[in-house]
Amino acid sequence: MNHASFRLRSSDSASTILVVDDDHVFRGAVSSLLRSVGHTVQEFSNPLDMLAHPQARAAHCMILDVRLQGHSGLEVQTQMTALGMCLPIIFMTGHGDVPMSVKAMKAGAVDFFSKPFNHQDFLDSVSKAVSHYREDLEKREQLQSLHEHFSRLTSREKQVMEGVVDGLLNKQIANNLNISEITVKVHRANTMRKMGVTTLADLVRVSQLLTPQ
Repeated sequence: MNHASFRLRSSDSASTILVVDDDHVFRGAVSSLLRSVGHTVQEFSNPLDMLAHPQARAAHCMILDVRLQGHSGLEVQTQMTALGMCLPIIFMTGHGDVPMSVKAMKAGAVDFFSKPFNHQDFLDSVSKAVSHYREDLEKREQLQSLHEHFSRLTSREKQVMEGVVDGLLNKQIANNLNISEITVKVHRANTMRKMGVTTLADLVRVSQLLTPQ
């Protein structure tokens, strides 16, 4: 299939894809296909080498064969989860491996393709996986940053923030905490500054993000 017209979206630029397959011919073909549309590719014949590679955690997606010599793709998937490697996995399957691939999907894989596969469908799946991973990564980084900001608040500032997001007036917060209204205003201003927000709506949104669903 001619895939020359396929282009990566701007959000997919400079993405790194791991290809893990012990069939060097197939691995090379998949890697060439991915490189042809702008992806950076790291190839591995052995999943243990991949798990130990320093750049593996910086990848955006993995192409993993279900059956590897001496290894199971499902076992690799489990090991990655245990190591905190949450990048999306697209499985490659041979004849008769579809039930195993369905099991992999239930365990968190994003897609699977039977060999041989349609190039465009495969590239579309990789692009979608990379985009979703980037979005999730951005959300995780944002949440981590918010938790770091929140940890800098004093106990009193956290109490004031709780009152503010509950819709209480400064006077009501002051009465509840047995402090002056002026003190509430000072704590409120410090809270807004430390949380990096300028409006009440932003403070409420931040509080919702910090609250476990």
